[in-house]
Amino acid sequence: MADKRDYYEVLGISKGASEDEIKKAYKKMARKYHPDLNPGDKEAEEKFKEVNEAYEVLSDPNKKARYDQYGHAGVDPNFGAGAGGYGFDGNFDFGDLGDIFGSFFGGGFSGGGRRTNPNAPQRGESIRMSIAISFEEAAFGCEKAVTVERMEPCGTCHGNGCAPGTTPEVCPDCHGTGTVQVRRQTPMGVFATSSPCTRCGGKGRIIHQPCPECRGAGSVRRRKTIQASIPAGIDNGQTISIRGQGNAGINGGPAGDLLITVTVRPHEIFRREGTSVLCEAPITFAQAVLGAELEIPTIDGKVKYNLPEGTQSGTTFRLKGKGIPSINGRGRGDQYVTVYIETPRNLNREQKEALKKFAETLGENNYEERKNFFRKFKK
Repeated sequence: MADKRDYYEVLGISKGASEDEIKKAYKKMARKYHPDLNPGDKEAEEKFKEVNEAYEVLSDPNKKARYDQYGHAGVDPNFGAGAGGYGFDGNFDFGDLGDIFGSFFGGGFSGGGRRTNPNAPQRGESIRMSIAISFEEAAFGCEKAVTVERMEPCGTCHGNGCAPGTTPEVCPDCHGTGTVQVRRQTPMGVFATSSPCTRCGGKGRIIHQPCPECRGAGSVRRRKTIQASIPAGIDNGQTISIRGQGNAGINGGPAGDLLITVTVRPHEIFRREGTSVLCEAPITFAQAVLGAELEIPTIDGKVKYNLPEGTQSGTTFRLKGKGIPSINGRGRGDQYVTVYIETPRNLNREQKEALKKFAETLGENNYEERKNFFRKFKK
């Protein structure tokens, strides 16, 4: 864990960052290092994993609190499973304090300590993954088949880890608690500490005949293909959750979730800002001068638009309701089209002469912007 970078440093934020700031930083870094945008770049792939790991901790209030207090050790899967003593190993509790204070002051202290039952149901871990989808798939939603490797309950022992026809034995040393209390006589009195039971390994039970399929683990790793419904209007970097499709729970606990982060591939024509779609369209000089009926591409297909005469380059017009559907299902955004005049090239002699004659017929009153510019310049 000494080699791990600080999670706040990984996301480029300060320790006091808000949930919104953490989410925005994650989107930015995930987009930067995503494997689909950095094909073959091993360094980017490792940084993408590092970014996901940092976000998984900092986006979870409980994990974030442990991380802020204990660092990487606080979110390590083995946190609280260390050897006995008075550290943060989950074994020194108020019950231990009662024994210590009792040896000093002759009893009378009752802490009512709590120990975690190792056989209690525990929720399985969630699985994080990412998928890339097209601009249109993000706009209108889609169904994607995703394949994950996850821990599932063993079909042979049904999760208890024992061979068929056998059952686990409650540990006679710890009586199923997973911990044993050790009392030591010292010059200052009797000290009592708790430590994991060595006979059952802290599990509270002993399996004499392990299941041949899972070898006593109660779960096996399997590859599973799941249909994921991507909602219409989802944006780049957003995450959807499929409940109960993560790793299997322990001791009959519920399964974790499958968390899928979406990367939207860039489009050749369109850009997105919220629920708005932006694009640029070239027009000819004649179309700008005389006006024209244009065919404008949208995510729904081509639509007609009547361009007014005298349209200036850089003018933006709106196509109402042709943007991205709102992810909450409430209406759609608009499309904004910016037109620019494409200057013709490779004119022949006749075309050039015709253009010169046309230009000679024009005066200052035909160029309003030019006239205003020079008026301002004189002032």
